[in-house]
Amino acid sequence: MHMHHKGPSLSLTPCICTALRKASRAVTRAYDLVMEGTGMTVTQFAILRHLDRFGKLPLSRLAEAMVMDRTSLYRALAPLEREGWVIISSAGQRTKVATLSANGKVAMSNATGQWEYAQNAMLTAIGADEWRDLAVALGGIVSASQALPA
Repeated sequence: MHMHHKGPSLSLTPCICTALRKASRAVTRAYDLVMEGTGMTVTQFAILRHLDRFGKLPLSRLAEAMVMDRTSLYRALAPLEREGWVIISSAGQRTKVATLSANGKVAMSNATGQWEYAQNAMLTAIGADEWRDLAVALGGIVSASQALPA
């Protein structure tokens, strides 16, 4: 299917993917710097928070919920498992599940203050109303990207 667009040439429009990746890398770097002393990255913190909220999850569902490919999720989980913050166990022949351990709850709790500091700094810089609008727009972008034909 060929689509025609009115208005400026697409070649003059900034690439959505590139712009979002740049923003994502910048935000991740900022949060990681703030969280440096916690022993975890913001991605690992997000995984711990997700497991804390939703309990034991099959790795495939966790990857889907985090919008991560399984390889990236496994790479992020490995140090969490080594630290004893996450328990990976079998739940059938081909299914593995992740569970937040008691030590993981403590580590997440210890890191929450640093995450809150980064979160508040970003909210102050962006503005709460602007963030709410952007969060809705980003949710739409995630949905649109998942609907693209392969």
